[in-house]
Amino acid sequence: MARAYGARARMALAFESVYGTPPGAGWRRMPFVRSGLGGERGLVADDLLGHGRDPRDPIPDAEVVEGEIEIPMDAEALGAWLKALFGAPITTGTGPYVHEFRSGGWDLPSFAVEIGMPDVPHYALNAGCKAESLSWTMARSGQLTATVSVVGRAETIAAVSGAGTPADWTHRRFGHVHGALTRNGAALGALGDLVGASFTYANNLDRIEAVGDGGRIAGADPTVAALTGSMEVRFASQALLQQAVDGTPCEIAVTYAHPSGESLAWTIHRVFLPRPRAEISGPGGVQATFDWRAAHDPVAGRMATVVLSNDVPDYDA
Repeated sequence: MARAYGARARMALAFESVYGTPPGAGWRRMPFVRSGLGGERGLVADDLLGHGRDPRDPIPDAEVVEGEIEIPMDAEALGAWLKALFGAPITTGTGPYVHEFRSGGWDLPSFAVEIGMPDVPHYALNAGCKAESLSWTMARSGQLTATVSVVGRAETIAAVSGAGTPADWTHRRFGHVHGALTRNGAALGALGDLVGASFTYANNLDRIEAVGDGGRIAGADPTVAALTGSMEVRFASQALLQQAVDGTPCEIAVTYAHPSGESLAWTIHRVFLPRPRAEISGPGGVQATFDWRAAHDPVAGRMATVVLSNDVPDYDA
């Protein structure tokens, strides 16, 4: 008897030209660490009276297709997730190619994700997917991963893959050791040592819960975006605290540079810091956590810019 193992699982992604309709071509095999994406449909209990104590058959409820996918922060496949999150990039260069993604776009592409377990065989095709959010953390060591939250429309189960033989990416992962954070173009330095940081960009999708079509949503449209996070800093200067008190914004940039030449840069143009507490919990160093929030920058014309440089000519497929 065949058994399903995560080590044998496969994931493929393709962008849709028609919302909710999986494409016949353009599939790419996607690297992932774990996946919670899938469809579920609950049961509505029988509420009839007068037929004894045993209930009649339940009826199926509306279908919900959602979940989180943990992905590596890599130099190529990450571009597909950034396209889902921000929309199509502006691509320049002739190799390396520079892909610039901008926040605030209204036209977010839908995509299909197939998760396969070939030994069973079991292939779950999730159509009409939209990227709800992407989040990650900076740390001193360990594997660098991000979590993508996905909202889908429908899941179809089959014994044969609908993605065929998807094209693969060249796998070059960014690591925590490749990362750096700057404030207004300079390292934090004397302002305090960065101990850790977290980032979340959210599209805040509005699910169109229309009646009919088997209880499936009719769409998921972006509303006001949000870019939030935190910085945990060893307390060494009042500069960050004074910025929080004054209510003045700063620019935060997070960059990752791979030794082979690929790079990833998140520039958050207008960041506001709250006033934190500097707690003393023992004889060790004092740390302060700034739970920041970003806003639209009138000079840049957007809240954030993400630039991915690699050998991929485009992300049109």
